Amino acid sequence: AKASSAGKAPKAESHLAMVRRARRINRELAEVYPYAHPELDFRNPFELLVATVLSAQTTDLRVNQTTPALFAAYPTPEDMAAAVPEEMEEIIRPTGFFRAKTKSLLGLSAALRDEFGGEVPGRLEDLVKLPGVGRKTANVVLGNAFGVPGITVDTHFGRLVRRWKWTDEEDPVKVEAVVAGIFPKSEWTMLSHRVVFHGRRICHARKPACGACPIAPLCPSYGEGET
Repeated sequence: AKASSAGKAPKAESHLAMVRRARRINRELAEVYPYAHPELDFRNPFELLVATVLSAQTTDLRVNQTTPALFAAYPTPEDMAAAVPEEMEEIIRPTGFFRAKTKSLLGLSAALRDEFGGEVPGRLEDLVKLPGVGRKTANVVLGNAFGVPGITVDTHFGRLVRRWKWTDEEDPVKVEAVVAGIFPKSEWTMLSHRVVFHGRRICHARKPACGACPIAPLCPSYGEGET
């Protein structure tokens, strides 16, 4: 702030100014993380869907260490739907919450077999009907296996857009709608990757590394972490 305005409350940012700032943040992140991508390994939509379900409450690295054995045992939805639950639990145990995840995977693979001819559907409204699949998971699959633009609001994404004052909404569906209004569709999938990369590497939940942050000048929450 200029010296003359010291002591005055900062002027509220207009919507247009916020949109401009948001788009600048996206451009800067694109330069910092040109290689941003989903950090889950997959070879087809089914593998990405399964890996995304497994990624809840654990790291992508842990999932990537687990899925080769899982897909060797159950390469297709038909195979997975016929799995012995205890045997699947044993394979996916390292990802945590393995009983609940096994139940989801058995349910969604049976649904793919019975309702979708063994293929992962490429529409949000079909995907969210599958057991254990919410909007976040559906958008990951659409954006990265089908090339359909989607905004993936996970914990990192929600935290960062609130810190950046793009919105103060907490509900992921509302956050998704707000952000969809700021950016053209063509940016949605890559924006999601960049924001999540930044949240994992710099803008941490408890101690954001503000001093090392490449977009600090654009951030209204600068100084929350160490500078």
